[in-house]
Amino acid sequence: MARIQQGDDALLDRLQRAAFAYFLLHVSPTNGLIADKSRGDWPASIAATGLALAAYPVGVERGFMTREAAVAITLTTLRFFWNSVQATAADATGYKGFYYHFLDMATGRRARGCELSTVDSAFLLAGALTAAAYFDRDSPDEQEIGRLADGLYRRADWRWAQHGGATVTHGYRPAKGFLRYRWSGYDEALLLYVMGLGSPTFTLPEVSYSAWLSTYRWKKVYGYEYLYAGPLFIHQLSHLWIDFRGIQDAYMRERSLDYFENSRRATYIQREYAIRNPRGFSGYNRNCWGITASDGPGPATVTIDGVTRRFFDYKARGAPYGPDDGTIAPWAVVASLPFAPDIVMPAIRHFVDEVHLDAPRPCGFTASFNASYPVPVTSDVGWVSPWHFGLNQGPIVLMIENYRSGLVWRLMGRCPYLVTGLRRAGFLGGWL
Repeated sequence: MARIQQGDDALLDRLQRAAFAYFLLHVSPTNGLIADKSRGDWPASIAATGLALAAYPVGVERGFMTREAAVAITLTTLRFFWNSVQATAADATGYKGFYYHFLDMATGRRARGCELSTVDSAFLLAGALTAAAYFDRDSPDEQEIGRLADGLYRRADWRWAQHGGATVTHGYRPAKGFLRYRWSGYDEALLLYVMGLGSPTFTLPEVSYSAWLSTYRWKKVYGYEYLYAGPLFIHQLSHLWIDFRGIQDAYMRERSLDYFENSRRATYIQREYAIRNPRGFSGYNRNCWGITASDGPGPATVTIDGVTRRFFDYKARGAPYGPDDGTIAPWAVVASLPFAPDIVMPAIRHFVDEVHLDAPRPCGFTASFNASYPVPVTSDVGWVSPWHFGLNQGPIVLMIENYRSGLVWRLMGRCPYLVTGLRRAGFLGGWL
């Protein structure tokens, strides 16, 4: 990896600490749940909670919290999930070892009629296994963390989640049954399949991974050949936990590539898209990019300088094929730091020095901004999201740490379930 410049280490310290603060400010002390976003009346996200479980070890190592405090909140979280209601009732917390996407911050019950989410459960369980790998001292509390994480992981019934098909379904609703969508096409479910294949209790069959691979799309964009996905987060989330450098499954072996290099190419494509700026949005340049799932200024349709533009609210934006409405998500740039530090660090410095995105805020960078959207006051940035999101903050913390020390990668590299899942998926080489 490229060396960072003098002063960049302090900048990364500041960004990482600020992002980590989200998990201290937006946590329920009674159950350990993490709010999906910083709005006061918002439910918890199980994925954000999983990211917090993975971030606490980073917090300890970086001095953001004590080991004792991290152990206490980790135990609170794992005990809650272990003891929460697993049933078909509409207000349960989960079923078959999986959990509802959003939970009430106070009660921990299903919120907003959401789905039982397989991929968000995978992020939650990955966070639990990260905690178990780190908190392994010979003390009653740390040993309990290991037992609870192990029990939670073993309880997830991945075969049930297939619903009779080869691939895994997106989820389930008590009144309507399984969702009609399945995890197909390259996406963040890479981690999900590895987790399911590594299960010692309800193991996904190897054919499920082969079926998933068969839905991939290989493309050539701006001279780069790569496994295509438009939103940048898809090229990042599974990498929070798994070090894909030098290891390859059958699909990648055929192309003499690995998923890490694929994400590096996707990162460069994002920057090139911003340089070309085919839709003519304000602010896009070689150091201002980052198009992904993010909050936005819409929904609205506005005519600006004779051009009618459609703006979205929260949406999975992508490059180069869209959707794109001029919204930039700085967190997505930071989360690409391990892949392409040579272009990510200049972008981070641009966000700080030119766009001033780390002006005093409780949790660091704003979630997203849109310089093309008209706002009532003059601003170089335009519209700025008023919220922070747990799903944004976690990748900042974890990917800065993976770049600097490889902590989470090392912890999960010695998790036997993850190693088994990678091998059953056909990964060979490198550290495996």
